[in-house]
Amino acid sequence: MSLHQLFSILRARRAAAGLILLVTLAVALAWVLLRPPAYTAHAPVLVDVRLDPVGGTALQGMVAPSYMATQIDIVKSDRVAERVLQLLPADQEPIKDWTEQAQGKNAPQAWLAHKIQTYLDVKPARESNIVNISWTGRSPAEAAKVANTFAQAYLDVSLEIKTNPAKRYAEWFDDQVKASRDRLQASQDKLTAFQQQAGIVTSDERSDFETARLTQLTQQLAVLQNRGLAGTPSAESNPTVNNLRSEVARAESKVEESSATMGSAHPTMQRLRAELASLKSRLLSETSHASGVAAGGAQSQKAREQELQKAIDEQKAKVLALNRQRGQLSVFQREVDSAQKAYEAVSASAAQSRLQALSNQTNMVRIASTVEPTERSGLSGMQTMIVALFGGLLLALAGALLLELGNRRVRSVADLSMVTRLPILATIPTAGPALMPLALQNTPRRLSLARSIA
Repeated sequence: MSLHQLFSILRARRAAAGLILLVTLAVALAWVLLRPPAYTAHAPVLVDVRLDPVGGTALQGMVAPSYMATQIDIVKSDRVAERVLQLLPADQEPIKDWTEQAQGKNAPQAWLAHKIQTYLDVKPARESNIVNISWTGRSPAEAAKVANTFAQAYLDVSLEIKTNPAKRYAEWFDDQVKASRDRLQASQDKLTAFQQQAGIVTSDERSDFETARLTQLTQQLAVLQNRGLAGTPSAESNPTVNNLRSEVARAESKVEESSATMGSAHPTMQRLRAELASLKSRLLSETSHASGVAAGGAQSQKAREQELQKAIDEQKAKVLALNRQRGQLSVFQREVDSAQKAYEAVSASAAQSRLQALSNQTNMVRIASTVEPTERSGLSGMQTMIVALFGGLLLALAGALLLELGNRRVRSVADLSMVTRLPILATIPTAGPALMPLALQNTPRRLSLARSIA
């Protein structure tokens, strides 16, 4: 469709198009005059990213988009809306009117929560950590009151979301602390009972004493065995026996020398022989005594070695028993240490949970109380009429085209050529210039073209 054809259609359907435009403007004017007043109040809330002194956590830098989206969903949740209904007085408008309407509903409280959410708008500020909570009401005071209440309800619900899990964790940790304390007490009782049964005051005192005694006995046995390897003193090494042997040898030499000059009956020979016999008797006696002493010393040494070996074996058994007791004592001590560490860890977590459960602050901060708006929300009357004018023009154009499509007519030379699909040879101008169609401005050219074809 050409621009000329469009103008032809609009000119022919100008009455219908004008009517559509007038109806649109009339509806817009009626809406401007009859629409209820609406005021929008804003309650800004800051999502703080500083370190939480209770929880010990912080969001670094800008808050994550998912976190901000979660906070917006919390503000729009039914829980916050129900909290708002609890905080607002029963005679607060429009709660009073809505309460009467909700009486016939199946779930009046849910219906009221959904109704109050209808006028709620929550948007995050651009490139900041501020959430703007907006509510639209019929008066500035009503809008400001409900917006402030929504901000306060959001803070209350955020605090409940933070503290309620901590309270449940605190109760669970209290049970765990009691169980850990019982396990620690049981471990300590087992350790104490074992120490009393084994007679162990400390874990190293008795064991070190018995080990030192075993070492001492082992050293004594080694010294005695080394002495035995060196040889037991015999009669040949006895100095008394050796002296007597020397004297016997000298006496025998004197007897031999005297026998060469003296007879056997000579008194000197008899005296020398008597002395020799006495010396031999003493030698024999001393040799026998020395041999007996040597044999007794060997037996005594052997008996001592046996006694030391027996004492060493008994001491080894005692040390091994003490080592087993020491191992069991170490196991009991490790159980006590492990139970102590578990008890301390659970106690610290329980204390942290109890502290979080008692917290009355969140990382959400109200920047300021909402002020009553001074201007109505939405478009002004002039802006509404301008929008209605443009909308009416578009509706008028669309209506004219739809009417033309429902009842198509030939309104120009181009329409006739389009319908017949034949060349136009001539056109007849209208009687008056006022009724001359727009397409006749090219009539001379078409006539000349038709003549040339003829």
